Amino acid sequence: MTSPELLTAADVRLMQGLAQRVTATRPDLISAGASYGELAWVWGQGRARHGATWPRRLWFSGAELVAWSWAFLPRQVRRNDGSVRNVTGASLSYQVHPDHTELIDELIDWYDGVAAGLERTVLPTTAEEFALKRWAAHGYETDAAALADDGGWTQLNQRDLTEVEQPVLPPGFRFRTAEEVGPEAAVRAHVDAWVVSAYTAQSYEDVRQTASYRGDLHVLVEAPDGTMAASTIMWLDEANRTVEFEPVGTHPGYRRLGLAKAMMLHGMHQARAAGATRATVVCLGAPAHTAARGLYYDLGFRELSRDAPLIKTATALDTRT
Repeated sequence: MTSPELLTAADVRLMQGLAQRVTATRPDLISAGASYGELAWVWGQGRARHGATWPRRLWFSGAELVAWSWAFLPRQVRRNDGSVRNVTGASLSYQVHPDHTELIDELIDWYDGVAAGLERTVLPTTAEEFALKRWAAHGYETDAAALADDGGWTQLNQRDLTEVEQPVLPPGFRFRTAEEVGPEAAVRAHVDAWVVSAYTAQSYEDVRQTASYRGDLHVLVEAPDGTMAASTIMWLDEANRTVEFEPVGTHPGYRRLGLAKAMMLHGMHQARAAGATRATVVCLGAPAHTAARGLYYDLGFRELSRDAPLIKTATALDTRT
């Protein structure tokens, strides 16, 4: 087998275009990893560290992209507390246009080829009835650990922006944008919110270089002492008039003050002014992960799609029935 091609910034733009076309007709087929904003975010924040472990394949009908697969192969994740996490298996994000489901077997064969000998996971959505049957035919099974009460499966949530509550911040706090505060403060806001993180100044620079990033839609909350207490990036899909919040985080020292709720309400007003009519956000869906889901549901978001996590062990047969 020839060496697979690695994912590029130009590929991401094509993949976002497919996400836009699928969103327009079958938004329930968009998994958390294949959404317009998530593609830009994951590419930007991890490209410098992990891009060499990101093979991809693209399928076209004429000049139009109709399917893609993006594999995440074994790698080391070095975090800001000095710890290292070794990822030993493979995972896959993918999207197939609903008019081209015949490509799913070829896509699965490609993944089995680039991840041969590794444990493999993949996250189709529950709405992909045909694809789920084909993944099963290739030996993929329900990932029981991912679906446990404390599992890591995610759901994509949506709400319209026709009526948006006015945000209220505690006294002394104020809304800022990344354009106003600059890169150093924007990076610090993210790292503070996630505490143990692999995010760096280079990560942010690469996020900023994605074609869909807008500094005026990168919103922060500044505390009275100057700390950036919360932050979120909004990704505006102008074709579908949809904005996606990704990521959303609050500094541990400033939680339970209503900052994330106020920030997202402010962001929705900003997004509506930019032309958006709907908003989306991803969260963990398992019962044990209540904090973010509770926040988003309180803000009026409801589930649009959810993962159907699958796994194939390294010892499973790579054959199709």
